[in-house]
Amino acid sequence: MNQIISHFKKYDWIMIAAAVFLGLIGLASLYSSSIHSGDFSNFTKQTAFLGAGICVMAVFSFFDWRMFRENSASILLLYFFSILALAGLFLFGSSNRGVRTWYDLGPVTLDPIELLKPVLLILLAKYFSKRHAAIYQIRHVLLTGFYVAIPVILIFLQPNLGPCLVIISLWIGMLVVAGMGKRHFLMLGCVFLALFALGWAFFLHDYQKARVMNFFVPSDPLGVSWSQNQSQIAVATGGLIGKGFGRGSQTQYGFLSEPQTDFIFAAIAEEFGILGIAALSAAMLLLIWRLTRAALEARDNFSRLFMAGFAVLLVAEAAIHIGVNVGFLPIIGLPFPLVSYGGSNLLATFAMLGIAQKIVSSPVLSIDGAAV
Repeated sequence: MNQIISHFKKYDWIMIAAAVFLGLIGLASLYSSSIHSGDFSNFTKQTAFLGAGICVMAVFSFFDWRMFRENSASILLLYFFSILALAGLFLFGSSNRGVRTWYDLGPVTLDPIELLKPVLLILLAKYFSKRHAAIYQIRHVLLTGFYVAIPVILIFLQPNLGPCLVIISLWIGMLVVAGMGKRHFLMLGCVFLALFALGWAFFLHDYQKARVMNFFVPSDPLGVSWSQNQSQIAVATGGLIGKGFGRGSQTQYGFLSEPQTDFIFAAIAEEFGILGIAALSAAMLLLIWRLTRAALEARDNFSRLFMAGFAVLLVAEAAIHIGVNVGFLPIIGLPFPLVSYGGSNLLATFAMLGIAQKIVSSPVLSIDGAAV
């Protein structure tokens, strides 16, 4: 019992408090956006998911992450399982507006993309931690790019662009932390430009092209531009303190699309104003700062790369979500981490937080992984 208490005392409680506070902000917004319809099922489920997420974090904080660093088979097995789960969506996944992104398991759904994120984070951290001195070799960039390309292609074909951007951001961010040279970045930039041109010509759907084109030249305010216009109205009319809990016109009367998921930032801005946005942003920045601080203080490469990669994931998801909500980016369906409705995202994020707690509470490690 004393060992368990001692273990919990080593937690980064500031990091945990920031994550839980974000979850509570999400619950408040979910409850508010459910008032007009009278359907509080999503709020009830999210409350249960938040409690389950905290338990998952506690369990994962006892898990010895070093087994992944020393045992390639375990993480590769999880990676291949994640790929099979993504591929299975084309046969067994539930469709929403033409996009297959989850499995319907009765009262709950499972999003395999969220399962992939911690697995890919651990895989990349393990790979780069063993080869940090040779990261300048192009074969390491190509091999990790292959690991990333398989799920990105499967997700792109759903079609679901938001998670593709997040996963690519994770890969590039970890390449930066691992020490990739400028020459390789220039090469990657050329490759991405070529892939974008190829995707635009042959793979993007007409509605996806319309979203991008309409972002630069707005021409369909009642069609393609509707959701983003309503989001910008919600953000702009919130003022300093917002319209009040349950009183946002865009949120309550159906003008704001998906106020519980893709546009929850706009819903919070409308009803809680600049102060609400400030609280949300401060909590997210605090969480990212604690992860970055832990990465800078880490004495072994796996810990440094895992913490930095986790921070990159959160930055990418939050930045893209906010960018879409305020009109800086074309519409890309992506939840705000820990805030938007979604049990898979919540549980996966808390699982990564659990591993982070194990890292910060473990004995200090040297560069080669031996205890000092």
